[in-house]
Amino acid sequence: MSRLWNLWTGFVALWVTDIEKEHPEIAYQNSIASMTEKYTKLKQASGRIIARRLDLEGRLQTAKAELSQVSTQLNTALATNQDDLAMVLIQKKNALDEDIKGLEADFAEADKDAEEAKASLLDMKGEIDRLKSEKDRMIAKFQSAQARIKIQESLDGLSIDAEVQALAGVREHIKGRVAEAKLGSELRESDLDQRLKSLNRSAGAVTARAQLEQMKKAMEANNAAGGKSL
Repeated sequence: MSRLWNLWTGFVALWVTDIEKEHPEIAYQNSIASMTEKYTKLKQASGRIIARRLDLEGRLQTAKAELSQVSTQLNTALATNQDDLAMVLIQKKNALDEDIKGLEADFAEADKDAEEAKASLLDMKGEIDRLKSEKDRMIAKFQSAQARIKIQESLDGLSIDAEVQALAGVREHIKGRVAEAKLGSELRESDLDQRLKSLNRSAGAVTARAQLEQMKKAMEANNAAGGKSL
């Protein structure tokens, strides 16, 4: 079953590939839709990263403001010799220093992540825009090539409309009739030539016969004249 499934999916993939070759706009649109979906998910993830950075930034500002206040209170306690209060404020100040140090480290990391997410978003958006521009450009080229191929096929006789086929038939018929008329004329001329040649031969025989008769008559006349003289 696994082999049959792989065979079936292979046939489907080939079929889809053939369709995409004939209709490239489908392949481009599918790629754009896929990248747009990834862009949306990346944007959502980037939103959470940026929200974390904003939260850390707010907590850091709050901690720094509180530290500033505690530092002011500590200076006042020291100036007024309130040592017990000063000790409490020193401990609070130390805790705030540690918190601020941790918050600054977390904020730096979150800020880096946010900048990388923004850069990825910009790159992906640029890739989508580039793909859309490429789609328009390549589809226009494809359609132009298709039109040129159809024109070339028409000129080469590979794709002839019914009207053109009918005209070609008429042309062939006219050529056939012209050839037929020419052949008839040639045949007639040939027959006339033969008759003339035959007539010439007959005329020669008649002339020769007449000459023979004249020669015979002349001989007979000569013979008759010779007999009388004896």
